[in-house]
Amino acid sequence: MAFVIFFSIVLTIYFLVNLYIYKHLLHFNLIGLQNVLFKIAFFTIVFAYPLGRVLERALPSLLSDLLVKMGSIWLGAMLYFTLFFLLIDLFRLISWVFSSPNILGFTVSKLLSSRVTFGIIGFVAIIIVAGYINALLPKVNRLSINTTKSISGYKTLRVAMASDIHLGTVISNGRLSRFVEMMNSQKPDIILLAGDIFDEDIGPVIKRDMGSLISKLKAPLGIYAVTGNHEYIGGVEPAVNYLTQHGVTVIRDSVISPQNLFNIVGREDRQSKIMGGYSRKSITELASQIDKSKFTFLLDHQPYNLNEAVENGIDFQLSGHTHHGQLWPFNFITQAIFEVSRGYKKIEQTHFFVSTGFGSWGPPIRIGNRPEIVVFEIVTSEKP
Repeated sequence: MAFVIFFSIVLTIYFLVNLYIYKHLLHFNLIGLQNVLFKIAFFTIVFAYPLGRVLERALPSLLSDLLVKMGSIWLGAMLYFTLFFLLIDLFRLISWVFSSPNILGFTVSKLLSSRVTFGIIGFVAIIIVAGYINALLPKVNRLSINTTKSISGYKTLRVAMASDIHLGTVISNGRLSRFVEMMNSQKPDIILLAGDIFDEDIGPVIKRDMGSLISKLKAPLGIYAVTGNHEYIGGVEPAVNYLTQHGVTVIRDSVISPQNLFNIVGREDRQSKIMGGYSRKSITELASQIDKSKFTFLLDHQPYNLNEAVENGIDFQLSGHTHHGQLWPFNFITQAIFEVSRGYKKIEQTHFFVSTGFGSWGPPIRIGNRPEIVVFEIVTSEKP
């Protein structure tokens, strides 16, 4: 029930925002056939994303793919149209308050109003194209972590990590091939995936046989993952089963010790209760199962309550989820919500890293940050 209420609120906001944009685009003062074509085009784009997502589950096809991709790009455009039009309305408010009707000419010139609107469309188009290109150019982020704990046989343990790949209709085989190539080229000892590997329903993943690409990931100590909120949105059991079938070990509220060298604590996503009816274990419960003389990784998709990892002697927590906002200025929101929105931080003896993610949610666009994979070198002070 809570899930239905949440999405009802989201859809209501979505359509209200689009009505706000539509009202401002009417400054073009189109007439006749031009006006009819504009309305058809606008509302087709507006309904594309929600309709495409419904069709994707009920009747996947080229049409549903097209609608989702078109609607995804519109989600990014929506943000920047809204910001620009809010700025215009702020100027108009100032104009009204100070009785200066000539500000931006909106009250005296329909021609200028139309030109300003056209300029905004041009700016938004440039932003969307630049953000789309940026999202296609992931970087390799490297970090060295020193520890006094030994990892038998390793002076330096090479860990490749990624989060938020969001495989599905928008992030598909081409991007996944690039991801596998990038990860394998780092020659990691182990690969860790910190949730949101899939976007929503895994139907498009199965249809495109993305598992055959996932199975090409190579690391001698294995590939391990945890669930993210999007695994729960799309159906956690099918998602986990699909990963397992293709060589990825999903750690679900448990601890493993690859070749007895170090610990990996894997937590269910914090949305598991709301979306799956499962109350995940606390870090304290999980940490009671580990040998604390060994180096301990914690995979927890959402980086909340970092103090819990510190209090339980975790050496290194790896998370994702935030995308660092993905689209400016949402980074200011994620920075306000999370103690670490992106990158590295050390609190007492515990290291933390929050990845911006490899893929994208919604619009395949990034403004203000780049997608990434991360390579950690865990350097021990003891001889192997």
